[in-house]
Amino acid sequence: MPDFRALLLTETGGNLVSLNTDELPPGEVLIQVRYSSLNYKDGLAIAGKPGVVRKFPMIPGIDLAGIVMESSAADLPAGTEVAVTGCGLGERHWGGYAGYARVQAEWCVPIPAPFSLQQAMAIGTAGFTAMQCVDALERHGALPGGPEIAVTGAAGGVGSIAIALLAARGFRVVASTGRLALSDYLRDLGAVEIVDRSLLSAESPRPLEKERWGGAVDTVGGATLASLLRQLRANSSIAACGLVGGVELVTTVLPFILRGVNLLGINSVEVPNAERRRIWQRLAETMPLDKLDGLTSEIALERVPLHAPAILEGDVQGRTVVVI
Repeated sequence: MPDFRALLLTETGGNLVSLNTDELPPGEVLIQVRYSSLNYKDGLAIAGKPGVVRKFPMIPGIDLAGIVMESSAADLPAGTEVAVTGCGLGERHWGGYAGYARVQAEWCVPIPAPFSLQQAMAIGTAGFTAMQCVDALERHGALPGGPEIAVTGAAGGVGSIAIALLAARGFRVVASTGRLALSDYLRDLGAVEIVDRSLLSAESPRPLEKERWGGAVDTVGGATLASLLRQLRANSSIAACGLVGGVELVTTVLPFILRGVNLLGINSVEVPNAERRRIWQRLAETMPLDKLDGLTSEIALERVPLHAPAILEGDVQGRTVVVI
């Protein structure tokens, strides 16, 4: 079986190594990986932060897209172009920063038209999560043309794609960011207004504030999420999917029992295959390809350790595809 390059993490750090497919962990599908992507969780893993990598040695990369080479699954024959996001890749199971991967069939999603392999990784976990958020808001009553939808962490991967998806669906999107220099970028994605993130992270002695938001996609958590809850309109919802602003949530029950708001938790890791395929199909039907290409940059595999710190510092714009 062929040799391939991989970024391999051990307890003492990470290095590019040469491996053979015989060394891959067991799985039903062997994939020749063409692309991966750089996510916040990948940055944590490469930096050696605790709580991401569950066992060593580990190939990081929570996303991958490639071509099926061998498969015991009838619906995934050799030659199928597939994407795998989440599912413990880069945490419990060797991930996408390698020339080959062996995975379980239930993790794989055939890439729907019109996405290329590269575009599938421009989507990746970030875009999959963003579509889950939009889908959840709509299922809980958010309607295009209604009150404004806030998107926090707007210039990051999830935020950028969420703006494009919401705008494509006809929602009025307000982007919250700490990088106001990227305002033109956010408007190009479809935001109608840009606000400084400090406006949404400020603490307040009031349990409820003036109703503004008809919903929100929150990638930040912490004080920002608490502020959004205080400002939600009655019967509106927040799709919460991030924690870069902290894991603690200091709030009261009043938004829930006086305004009937919903806090919707989004888990993009453990998702049944049928639901994965449904979300990917919604992405294929909704995501404007010109917006996707415009928010995407590429780096080579060997550049990943150099770029990983930037995503932890909030300095990455849009999506970064890793060319394997």
